[in-house]
Amino acid sequence: MITELERQAAAQGQTGPAGALPPPDRGEARGEALILTLSCTNRPGIVAAVATFLFESGCNILDANQYDDRETGRFFMRVALNPVREGVGLASLKDGFAAIAGPFGMNWSLRARAERRRVMLLASKSDHCLADLLYRGRIGEIPMEIAAIVSNHPREVYAHLDFGDTPFHHLPVTRETKMEQEARVWQIVQESRSEVVVLARYMQVLSEGLAAKLSGRCINIHHSFLPGFKGAKPYHQAFERGVKLIGATAHYVTSDLDEGPIIEQDVERVSHHATPEDLVRKGRDIERRVLARALAWHLEDRVLLNGKRTVVFSD
Repeated sequence: MITELERQAAAQGQTGPAGALPPPDRGEARGEALILTLSCTNRPGIVAAVATFLFESGCNILDANQYDDRETGRFFMRVALNPVREGVGLASLKDGFAAIAGPFGMNWSLRARAERRRVMLLASKSDHCLADLLYRGRIGEIPMEIAAIVSNHPREVYAHLDFGDTPFHHLPVTRETKMEQEARVWQIVQESRSEVVVLARYMQVLSEGLAAKLSGRCINIHHSFLPGFKGAKPYHQAFERGVKLIGATAHYVTSDLDEGPIIEQDVERVSHHATPEDLVRKGRDIERRVLARALAWHLEDRVLLNGKRTVVFSD
């Protein structure tokens, strides 16, 4: 089947002889699915160049999404594909695509969709998000390998949770030891080869230095009310103000507290019947599902940074 991208390439006279698709090797199994993502300054010919490269490289396009941000002039694209020609694989495609990406000034990546990236989880006493991610990872719902768990509370706090063989690190922190503790957190990120860090209700503010090191690969979850309630017991504050909506926001961590690019949000209506305990319970549920979606989309290369915002090619 000729995809829409291939039609665009054909319209510009960029297909092979007579516009024919390169024949797959029928005796060979199709190659593993790959994910290509890219962003660059928008200009004519980007889609055609990508489609032509994949066509000439013997690849089949499984799914494609693109977005032109007219305010910033940036173009974003995500393509799921698989090689259908013998000898075509991830390494050769990366080498070839570099020549396409260069003239357009693309920020791009190409990786195997089945790759399970290494994720480090940071948590404090509230463990609902930690427990949820452990479960989703265990059943394969989120494609990840949990490389390490870090907490400012001891292992006994999580005695009811099954960490399996995942290394657990207890790193208590005080105002006086914060920088030392963060240095150890960064060391564990490197030693565990973690590609993504998740603040699964980790109730410590990362320093500007650590946030910069983890830029674009550290995800946080926090409650999100209108109006906003900061400090201790936000759900109790919300109850006192009689809120009618409670919610949660998952975002990338930056040096500006809770102001990083937003990945996902959700809300739920509440009524005057709700007690503070009801709000806490409902809030836990919202936080779990919002964080899980945000992490899954990040690991599936569905989230592309767009300055202070994100482009999310959700499924």
